[in-house]
Amino acid sequence: MLKNYSYQLFAASALITLVSCEVHAPKQGAEGKNMQAPLKPTLITDMVEFDTDDPAIWINPEDKSKSLIIGTDKNEQGGLYVFDLDGKEIKDKTVKGLKRPNNVDIEYGLLLNGKPTDIAVATERMTHKLRIYSLPDMKPLDNGGIPVFEGEDQPEYRDVMGISLYKDPEGKIYAIVGRKTGPLEGAYLWQYELGDDGTGNVSAKLVRKFGRFSGKKEIESIAVDDKLGYIYYSDETVGVRKYYADPSKGNKELALFGQGQFKGDNEGISIYETGDSTGYILVSNQQANTFMVYPREGAKNNPHQHDLIAEIPVSTIESDGSEVTNVNLGKQFPKGLFVAMSNGKVFQYYDWRMIEQYLP
Repeated sequence: MLKNYSYQLFAASALITLVSCEVHAPKQGAEGKNMQAPLKPTLITDMVEFDTDDPAIWINPEDKSKSLIIGTDKNEQGGLYVFDLDGKEIKDKTVKGLKRPNNVDIEYGLLLNGKPTDIAVATERMTHKLRIYSLPDMKPLDNGGIPVFEGEDQPEYRDVMGISLYKDPEGKIYAIVGRKTGPLEGAYLWQYELGDDGTGNVSAKLVRKFGRFSGKKEIESIAVDDKLGYIYYSDETVGVRKYYADPSKGNKELALFGQGQFKGDNEGISIYETGDSTGYILVSNQQANTFMVYPREGAKNNPHQHDLIAEIPVSTIESDGSEVTNVNLGKQFPKGLFVAMSNGKVFQYYDWRMIEQYLP
């Protein structure tokens, strides 16, 4: 998920290996175009205990080289793992014992006790709650969890899965939340405004229900472009749907793109910014082990027309979640970092310069 910054290879071990980006003989991609052999990651994280699912990136405002990767370990005894930029787990920050955390996202500057606080928000499926932690210390801010989808009584309608955070131009912060299944028309996603509950912990007020669903599989991956004010989400096996992030702008669907371009599920979405309104939307082609790339700005005369411009073969296996930043994180990642979940209980880090070679 793109933020206003104000500031696995299938792995049998957690060995971190630095590799170079090599060019190999081409193969055929989803559009029948020649495609290079899979990119090898710059490095691979330590292994989690059960099953990786989704990462988020927190940029340290004082020292970017000390930025963090927060990733979910999806299990009924799972957790939120915290890694440094070398892929090493920071054990004193990792949170264990969460009930099947699916996705995680971060946002900067939520006012709590009058103090701007950076937060990580994860979905806890088995308790139907959001779990919220301060960054970088990973201290709980949720009084044991914030219930979501209250009042829903259909099977799996409260099984919270996807999460993305949105900070509007006025500084209000919202959580856009998805679940295992839901209604087809207009209410699959619920949007909550986050605030201070009066004790320095986080409260959540429901402000909106929206979002079409094909009914074919599920919706998990959600991403928000803070600067342009758009929400994207993967209606798996169908395509990527686009809506306004500002509740006052209504619930009209702005786009459905990527139809017929994925081998199986379209999954994790991440957004790389190259300018105020330009950049790339990367979507996991899960069963093909590639990422499909679309222009952030849309087509010349239609900002909501997102045509496929590249397919990038990677070494991640069946990637669910991903995240990207354009921030210079030091000599290994001077133009930013792309992080993707892979089978094998790990996350893979890619130097953005490797990704860039595949882009027009």
